[in-house]
Amino acid sequence: MILPNISIKDIANIINAKIVGNTDLIITGINEIHCVNKGDIVFVDHPKYYSKAIHSNASAIIINNENVDFPKEKALLIHSQPFTAFNQIIRHFQPLQHSLTTISPTAKIGKNTIIYPNVYIGNNVSIGDNCIIYPNVVIYDNCVIGNNVKIHANTTIGADAFYYKKHPDSFEQLETCGNVIIEDFVHIGANCTIDKGVTSSTIIGAHSKLDNHIHIGHDTKLGKRCLIAAHTGIAGATTIGDRVTIWGQVGISSGLTIGNDVTILAQAGVGENISDRQTYFGSPAGPAKEKMREVYALKQLVNLIHKLY
Repeated sequence: MILPNISIKDIANIINAKIVGNTDLIITGINEIHCVNKGDIVFVDHPKYYSKAIHSNASAIIINNENVDFPKEKALLIHSQPFTAFNQIIRHFQPLQHSLTTISPTAKIGKNTIIYPNVYIGNNVSIGDNCIIYPNVVIYDNCVIGNNVKIHANTTIGADAFYYKKHPDSFEQLETCGNVIIEDFVHIGANCTIDKGVTSSTIIGAHSKLDNHIHIGHDTKLGKRCLIAAHTGIAGATTIGDRVTIWGQVGISSGLTIGNDVTILAQAGVGENISDRQTYFGSPAGPAKEKMREVYALKQLVNLIHKLY
């Protein structure tokens, strides 16, 4: 999320935090750890991730411990609840704006695009030329749809990220201020859900085709010319390369990197990165030939037990 150039002192005042380190910083953005740039603020609230946040590209870190080493050019914002402070900043610079009309007057819709009845289009949405948006599609604020895109009935684009902090008696949701970008010639089936990025964009690459009943989590980057079959679930912050084929009922864990030209066979449970041009199968998923041999060996073991008993 891009911020107007603002001093670290002003940020500290907004969240009532103590500054340790460089008090002359100018802040230009607020982002999650996986996509921070120089000038950004990030938050961290667990010792396990202190080093990763402090040595990331972020210029300022909201943290609940000032007794840590950090580069002298950076600043720490000391706050007892960094997660809550991060939410305060998002709400300050991007307060929720409700749109109670079917199509927001701030939405932009291109030439020859067909919008069917009962479609909801939120604030600042951009839809390109020659698109078809079928009934009951919901497109949340700030999403960007390219040209020649087809979205089938009951699909939701841009819902909040599934991102919560657990407190002793409740869950606190992380405010979501990103969006979804759907590039040209993408087809999305019925009853799909694509969540917006927490502070940046969830991206569906050009010419990719999604079947029905697919969920794509926040900040996922799907490459170009990918093919995804029904009932696939992809967790947040996953990066998937170009020309990837994912068959039905596949589950992919968060934060993984899937290379180019990968094939993931049906019902695979992917919990590790996959390099280019691999075919994976099984749960937990592994190289398909190895997993097939394991299945065959297990069948032989069962036959052997039957013979013995």
